[in-house]
Amino acid sequence: MSASNQPLKQAAATPQMAHAAGQVQIDINPATGEEIASYPCTDLSQLPAMITRAREAQKIWAQKSFKERQRYILKMQDYIAENAEELATAVSRSNGKTVFDALVTEVLPSAVSCQWYSANTARILKPEQRGWGSWLMVNKRYEIRYMPVGVVGIISPWNYPLSIPFGEIVMGLMAGNAVLLKVAEATVSVTELIEKIVGAAGLPAGLFQTVYGRGSQISSGFLAAGVDKLFFTGSVRAGKLIMAEAAQTLTPLSLELGGNDPMIVLEDADLERAVNGALWAGFQNAGQSCGGVERIYVHAKIYDEFLRQIKIKTERLTHGPSTGPADGVSIGSITTEGQLRTVQQHLEEALDKGARIWAQSKPAGDQSKGYFHPATVLVDTTDDMLCVREETFGPLVAVMKFDTVDEVIRRANDSDYALTASVWSCSHKTAMQVADRLEAGVVTINDHLYTHGLADMPWGAWKNSGMGRTHGPEGLLEMVNRKAVNWDVLSVKRSFWWYPHDKADYDALVHIIKTKTLLGLSSKFSKVPMVAGAYTKKVFSKWL
Repeated sequence: MSASNQPLKQAAATPQMAHAAGQVQIDINPATGEEIASYPCTDLSQLPAMITRAREAQKIWAQKSFKERQRYILKMQDYIAENAEELATAVSRSNGKTVFDALVTEVLPSAVSCQWYSANTARILKPEQRGWGSWLMVNKRYEIRYMPVGVVGIISPWNYPLSIPFGEIVMGLMAGNAVLLKVAEATVSVTELIEKIVGAAGLPAGLFQTVYGRGSQISSGFLAAGVDKLFFTGSVRAGKLIMAEAAQTLTPLSLELGGNDPMIVLEDADLERAVNGALWAGFQNAGQSCGGVERIYVHAKIYDEFLRQIKIKTERLTHGPSTGPADGVSIGSITTEGQLRTVQQHLEEALDKGARIWAQSKPAGDQSKGYFHPATVLVDTTDDMLCVREETFGPLVAVMKFDTVDEVIRRANDSDYALTASVWSCSHKTAMQVADRLEAGVVTINDHLYTHGLADMPWGAWKNSGMGRTHGPEGLLEMVNRKAVNWDVLSVKRSFWWYPHDKADYDALVHIIKTKTLLGLSSKFSKVPMVAGAYTKKVFSKWL
């Protein structure tokens, strides 16, 4: 049966996602329906006491040097190194992605986070001294000091249940904070993995704690109990609700809320690389990546050849349960039943409006008990379809034709999201010119869907994609408050603007303003003796 005529497949069985059943959360393998583990939900009335313990531990932790904190973080890296394969297998079972996928997108970035933040936090957060900005302040010096925010709450998603929260944990700890973590219900068993990694460091009691339960209840509990900052990764709807609630206490937030990311293939692109990149960025993690490709725009002159190549390669991919690193499975399962329904609804709506299935991956293994959906390439889509307008968050990409650069930039930017985008061209100059015009927090050239794994580069965006940044120096700066400390170089009796004032002071200030010499002396500064006399008299003489 050709891909264009293949009917939409429904999952034969619907294993329940991890849920709160009374006071218990159950983690189910979404690829097999197997129950992995169950965990008692946290008594939320204990959250204030947990935060009190965290504050007490944080006060001690904040006094430790960066070098001392580094030693703890490197013990976590040692644990990851020694248990990398076991961690990848466990994440695969909880999330449904393949074991290889889990190793490269979950375990590897976690190890990188340990190494980069432990090595670079001291440099990034060291006090920054600045000189005077106006000659009137020539006697002043100041520095910016970075102070831990205190107790950080993290609520993480199910699509990258290890690497997303773990990077934030490491940033928070290296910056001197205590951390409370809540992992998504659908992948709740990954909480235990993180507890083991962090536990290997032997942190002070109370500095890192985990919470089990429903995300909406725990976010409300965190805010009510007084966390100093909340990091949330999840849906736009949930992010807006948290933002409204956080406004009541003015609790600062960092929100990463999703994307509907475009890939622009220009006329001079390396087609083989572009097709290969589209497959990875569109279908990795069964398409459940906020920074993955959902919209592919291809120049009209190479559109047919792009379709020919992507059809051949998509049909070589397989989707099914992963049993190990050499199982030959390209794409694992979707993680939740609700997400599978969303993907199916977007596909059905597109087909009803005239889109066609151009290519799909082939099933592998037992599909009867999991949330599987073939990797699907759509053609003849229009800009009003759900798969183009909204975030599908599944293995579904729409390939569309464009004629001019102005047209494709307009269409790429016509979105409520602004997380990532990519430009594919053999001309670096041309690609950079297009990148400058795209509305996205991250733009990659001739690549896509790797930047979240970079510990040294900021991650985040605007529009409905959220606010704030994680990763890189910018991510560390999200974990601190800034304090400006000012002092005098020479001890003087008064500053120029202090009491009492006289006509000489006034005339000197008027002359400075009119001659625009606030930042330094110039040829227009003709009344140096007058101004200097007024200044020195004021700052060095006694009053009374």
